[in-house]
Amino acid sequence: MAAAQQISAVNIASPAGFLDALLVKFARYRLYRQTVNELSALTNRDLADLGLDRSEIKRIAYQAAYENN
Repeated sequence: MAAAQQISAVNIASPAGFLDALLVKFARYRLYRQTVNELSALTNRDLADLGLDRSEIKRIAYQAAYENN
C-alpha cells in the first residue's frame, strides 16, 4: 500500500502560496489514486487477509490521503 506522506497546509494569500496549495492538492490526489490502484490490484483473498473488503478500498484510500496529515 502507498505510504502516507506528511502534507502540510499552506497559506494561499500569495501567488506562491496558491501554487503551494495546488501542489499539496495534487500530491494528495496522487496518493489517493496510487492507494486505490494498489489495493484494487490485490485479489479478494489478499484483501481478506488484510481484513478489508473490496467495497472499502476508496474509503481506505481517502483516509490515507486526506485524513492522516
